[in-house]
Amino acid sequence: METLPLLKRGTPFLPVLLIVAMALPALAAEQAYTLPQVVAHALQHNGELNAFREEKGLRDAGKTRAGLLPNPVLDLETRTGALTGSSDELSLTLGISQEFSLAGKRYKRLKLAEQELEMYRWQLVDRERLLRAEAKSAFYAAIHAIRLAELADRAIKLNQQLLDVTRERLAAGDIAELEMNLVKVELARSEGSRIAALKADYQSRARLRNFMGLPGGASPVISGSLATEPPMTKSLAELQQLANANRPDRKALESEKNRGEADVMLAQAEAVPNLTAGFFYAHERRVDATGVGEEKVRDNLIGIRLSLPIPLFDKNQAGVQESRARRSSTESRLSAAGRNIEQEVETAYSSYLNSEKILTLYKTNILPQLEENLQLTQEAYRIGEAGIMAVIQEQKKFLEVSEGYLTALHDRQTALVQLEAAVATDINGGVQ
Repeated sequence: METLPLLKRGTPFLPVLLIVAMALPALAAEQAYTLPQVVAHALQHNGELNAFREEKGLRDAGKTRAGLLPNPVLDLETRTGALTGSSDELSLTLGISQEFSLAGKRYKRLKLAEQELEMYRWQLVDRERLLRAEAKSAFYAAIHAIRLAELADRAIKLNQQLLDVTRERLAAGDIAELEMNLVKVELARSEGSRIAALKADYQSRARLRNFMGLPGGASPVISGSLATEPPMTKSLAELQQLANANRPDRKALESEKNRGEADVMLAQAEAVPNLTAGFFYAHERRVDATGVGEEKVRDNLIGIRLSLPIPLFDKNQAGVQESRARRSSTESRLSAAGRNIEQEVETAYSSYLNSEKILTLYKTNILPQLEENLQLTQEAYRIGEAGIMAVIQEQKKFLEVSEGYLTALHDRQTALVQLEAAVATDINGGVQ
């Protein structure tokens, strides 16, 4: 088999490069995002999530600050009598002092900063969990809008076919012109429904674009379906157990409780004042009066200075009280979180089971005969055995049931997303 050359000899190279460069953005714009790609892109590019990720630097800075020692203090003092007529009077004191934390305050500050960082990590994981659920919901909403737009196209096609049949029968003198006008009205209504469906499609893509962090004006092309997945086999008790073990918001509260313990220990340690120790050198020059006259004296002194506040009035009672109040508040919220998580899982599980039941009704009792009934009614009208209203009503029923089925599929997927978010676990396997 002969292969055609990409470029003929003598073809200008620069124009070809320009054509390829202009085509690349168009090719990139046609990239279709699957559900895993949508979630991955949202987790990487969502603006609010990335802004929260940047706050890690604040926690890191707090940990660094907690481990630093106080800066030493340099003291310099000089006195002279030159301005008061005693030019021989002079004193100079030079000292350096350092504050030392007692009662293990530095270690306890580090412990508190580490708990702050741990709490932040779980808060970040929880935000990722919520964003993952929102991105999935937006993805399925966009797929639902696409399928509704396709159903609107199907409605237009059905009414157009029916209009062609009425024109043929009107030309043959089998029906009155009123029947053709009724079909024209239905065709116009279906075209209006298509416009509304396209508007909903645009809005759903815009919402999905916001979660994905795409630039303004971008319209992501998505690839997926609302097809049902294998039925879930886990019981409610198993799901609640998974939620209590995996929910990052609960683990963030546990870290906050540990931070509260560290805060109380630090507040109690703050009741012990810090010791300041210093070393100084002093030089003095003065004139002493004696019995026979005046004598010039020069002294050089070296000493140590210790400073320790007396905790007589302030023993950090307010700080200890505040830290204990915060710890109690966290314990109460942690206790309530367990009950709320179980209730949230129960509600999501119930919603999922109800959506499964509705979907089963469509599959077993409603959909099997729907398309066949429509075809039989259309054929009956074609040969004159049914009236136009019977066809219009059957088409409406077909479209309404089809839309209800799409909505049931969407509700089932949304319920599954909510259940996975409540459990913080991919139902098909893996912790979120």
